[in-house]
Amino acid sequence: MFLLTSVSVFAQEENATILVAKDSVQSNNIDPLTPAKAAFYSAVLPGLGQAYNKKYWKIPLVYGAIGTSIYFYVDSNKRYRQYRTAYKARLEGVVTEDLAFLDNNRLIAGQKFYQRNRDLSALFIAAFYALNIIDANVDAALLQFNVDENLSLKPVLYPNDVTMRTNVGLTLNYRF
Repeated sequence: MFLLTSVSVFAQEENATILVAKDSVQSNNIDPLTPAKAAFYSAVLPGLGQAYNKKYWKIPLVYGAIGTSIYFYVDSNKRYRQYRTAYKARLEGVVTEDLAFLDNNRLIAGQKFYQRNRDLSALFIAAFYALNIIDANVDAALLQFNVDENLSLKPVLYPNDVTMRTNVGLTLNYRF
């Protein structure tokens, strides 16, 4: 008996288990220069910022808007020069064949009309170019926001306990 009480038994050792809680909030690596890069790329080549943002469907819209404006600019400029040349020739006493049916007042009105359209087309080219840069910048900035399923805004139909009629509501849910 003496022998049994004096010997300690080391058959089982106590293992200390350390529990580590995982961080449930994932940090997204936000690059503050991403909007500036997208704007720079769009400034260098229209549509390149949209490609950088992976919004490929916007590229044909950019080229369609700028290309249409360029087409109208070139066409209006060509017609403006045609009317101007015909008017100058008419002042020198030479009647051109293409615009012989117009009098001097109509030639001046045609010049003003096509000059105005040319200038408006140039303004549209600049506006669409700037809009392309702004769109790439804003889109790149908005891509950094967290818009996953944990944040939702959904319409809800729920019954009223008193009147038993269906109520319509709007809920904002955020799951952690």
